[in-house]
Amino acid sequence: MTPSAGLLLLLLLGLSRAHPLEEARQEEEIQDQEIQNEEIQDEEMQNEEILDEEMQDEDKDGVDMTTRILTANNGTEKLLMEGDLLFPTSRNAMTCWYNSCLWRKASNGQVVVPYVVSSQFPSYERQMIEGAMRAFAGRTCVRFVPRRNENDYISIGSQQGCWSALGRQGGRQELSLNRGGCMYGGVIQHELNHALGFQHEQTRSDRDSYVQINWNNIIQSSAYNFQKQNTNNLNTPYDYSSIMHYGRTAFSVGYGRETITPIPNRNVAIGQRNGLSRWDIQRINLLYKC
Repeated sequence: MTPSAGLLLLLLLGLSRAHPLEEARQEEEIQDQEIQNEEIQDEEMQNEEILDEEMQDEDKDGVDMTTRILTANNGTEKLLMEGDLLFPTSRNAMTCWYNSCLWRKASNGQVVVPYVVSSQFPSYERQMIEGAMRAFAGRTCVRFVPRRNENDYISIGSQQGCWSALGRQGGRQELSLNRGGCMYGGVIQHELNHALGFQHEQTRSDRDSYVQINWNNIIQSSAYNFQKQNTNNLNTPYDYSSIMHYGRTAFSVGYGRETITPIPNRNVAIGQRNGLSRWDIQRINLLYKC
């Protein structure tokens, strides 16, 4: 056998032995990735269960979410529409139909929403905020992620009241969760959903077929909060159970005086604070093409 033939034989022998080793290594990497994915899914499910338990505890005191928000916002110096939406300065209407106010989708299909949380919040409140964020991640393609150097991001602080801008504004945009009145899972999700571009359910363009607005029971100076909007309903039905729906007595002139009454069945529950409804989730997935 010539030296060159022997060298070729040794090379082929080495390759034949290396191939199974490479396959084994790749198989091990795949198994490790599968285990990691399962651990992430288990963690997300556990976080959702914890958040659900927290929200069930919130429900025991019988206070609807709108009452919580409006009470916290009483006396705020911010110019708010519909009780907790920052008056737009970069757009001429309270509308989020177009890509200009949607958060951008990454190449992996996830919608990334960078955020920072003020040091005003102690560790357990920060965990509550991040737990509310994870509820979106478990059911939609939206991912709230700590900001690194992104230009557009949400800055969460404890200012006077619970409020947010509508959709992505560009640059740093404020979202307030006052420590004294807004630290509830449902309230946090409500404000985060505003930041994603969603308005209150009862301002839908078709709302008159589903709720009656009792104008005589509304504080006169607050009546503008009940004006219908030119909303993008995404071909979805009216959702009484939406976390974005006002309660019955929002901006009422007196205790027990309903400002919003469901029709035709006045006994339908509205103003829940237990978290995103099925249609809330579906609309996020539709708007962002998840």
